[in-house]
Amino acid sequence: MHAQSSIRSTVFISLFTALTAVGAYLAVPVGPVPIVLQNFFVLLAGVLLGKKRGFAVVTTYLFLGAAGLPVFHSGTGGFGVISGPTGGYLLGYLPAVYVTGYIAEQGRSLGFTFTALLAGALVVYIIGIPWLKIVMKLTWIKAFSAGFIPFIIGDALKIAVAIPIIKWLRPPVDAFLQSENHGTS
Repeated sequence: MHAQSSIRSTVFISLFTALTAVGAYLAVPVGPVPIVLQNFFVLLAGVLLGKKRGFAVVTTYLFLGAAGLPVFHSGTGGFGVISGPTGGYLLGYLPAVYVTGYIAEQGRSLGFTFTALLAGALVVYIIGIPWLKIVMKLTWIKAFSAGFIPFIIGDALKIAVAIPIIKWLRPPVDAFLQSENHGTS
């Protein structure tokens, strides 16, 4: 990989890491797990950057947060956040961005994009809800009620908003990444 293309990847990874952190500050408290825009940017990273770069975004984001930087919901940071009620959702971003990126890499149609976004969102819940159940010592019904039900409408809206943004951003991002992959400027 050329130095210039490595710098380009680093810039995109840094940008989406920063956007994910900013999304954490936009929180609506609705119980032990707030509604935030972190997952919106995680899913966008998966679709626009692909599974590998998207995974790098989330890995960087989680590392920064675990190290104590205030990049998690409401300006929190530290390993205590990851081991707390929202930790499963945060750790769920890793497989979610990978799955989202993988599906998005299979096709560029609206159907692939929607499926990628929906699958990524569901992966976060598949990991987050059991974690919430264990950490908070909840029943499955209470964990589902606290960790899924309040977020359905918000996540549906995030997916609906993400689709036109992806449609708008995908061509220039694809062109940029394609030129990177071919080693051109």
